[in-house]
Amino acid sequence: MQLTPPQSDIFTCPARFRVVVAGRRFGKTFLSTAELISRALAKPNQNVWYIAPTFRAARDICWDMLTQQIPREYIAKTNETSLTVTLKNGSSISLKGAEKHDNLRGRAVDFVVLDEFADMRKEAWYEVIRPSLSGRGEQGSAVFIGTPKGRNHFYDLYGKGVDGDEGWQSYQYTTIEGGNVPPEEIASAKADLDERTFEQEYGAKFLNFSGIIYYSFKREESVIRHDGDRSVIHVGMDFNLDPMSAVLMTRKGDTLHVFDEIVMFGSNTDEMVAEIRTRYGNGTIVIYPDPASRQRKTSAGGRTDLSILQNAGFEVRVRSSHAAVRDRINSVNSRLLSKDGHRRLFVDPKCKKVIESLERHTYKEGTSQPEKDGFDHMNDALGYAVEYLFPIRKANKPQAPQRWT
Repeated sequence: MQLTPPQSDIFTCPARFRVVVAGRRFGKTFLSTAELISRALAKPNQNVWYIAPTFRAARDICWDMLTQQIPREYIAKTNETSLTVTLKNGSSISLKGAEKHDNLRGRAVDFVVLDEFADMRKEAWYEVIRPSLSGRGEQGSAVFIGTPKGRNHFYDLYGKGVDGDEGWQSYQYTTIEGGNVPPEEIASAKADLDERTFEQEYGAKFLNFSGIIYYSFKREESVIRHDGDRSVIHVGMDFNLDPMSAVLMTRKGDTLHVFDEIVMFGSNTDEMVAEIRTRYGNGTIVIYPDPASRQRKTSAGGRTDLSILQNAGFEVRVRSSHAAVRDRINSVNSRLLSKDGHRRLFVDPKCKKVIESLERHTYKEGTSQPEKDGFDHMNDALGYAVEYLFPIRKANKPQAPQRWT
């Protein structure tokens, strides 16, 4: 395996605990597999773990690369159900998920990689993994690796290495410093992402997400009257009963224009359908609803909200599960103003609730979570559509329309 110079610096560091903060496509998975294989082969009977935020993520991210990189002559057996490779020297490499971290208790571990630690609960480390490194007679060691997600517990551990705590070493590399991404791809990312998202994902910066969420929205630049083609209407929809909210948009290329809004208190999905049809007839209408509404029933008769929408003749586009709240926020901010200075999301001045929500919605104090203050409903509706159409994470690519009953 050929490591890049930054990866080699990390790989050869003797510190017991290493924290690696890196931008996208730094080669975090490649470095992780190199670490896992090296530790498992160094001594017999080593218990080596790779932990991702979920078991599925561990499989999708690491399993294929790991099994391809281990020389066949060293492998005794592999188990694709438990995601474990047993070597002929008695060592094992196991892939784990941190979504139910209590299930990892009671097992002694010699070495562990915690990938995207910012997306795990901090208790996974402090209450479960850290004690497991003390149970084999020798001091176990760990590598924390990932992209920042605000100033959370990953930031706290990064600070240990920066501050010179004994046994800790921290590294920080941008995507460019990683050396795996050509300049034209960086330029493309600047066109797709807002400034904060770019600096976090590619600049590997710990940003303090506080204050106004949709900081890219500027009334004087983002609010423009719209009288364009409405032959296809895109609708983001949030299904809260008080209120039900819908944001109606047109799309031209990669630009969206919000031209209408619907807010209905004490209502249901049938009434929302009737209101949309009353305003805009039987044209082509595409709905991007809250994914949770596949099971939710805000109308009588035992019908799901999505089945009501689809049976009304709307095209329904929805993810199988929620995108992260942060991804929805970043998608909207990136349309409002990209890193390279382009605006691709505009709001008609008559959409007063959308404008108010974008201007006033804030984070909960001391957290990176949005306030539930009434301004969230319109922004959620907008975010479901924008994130589906222009996902920040390429893994969140749009899915084919489906039918639910």
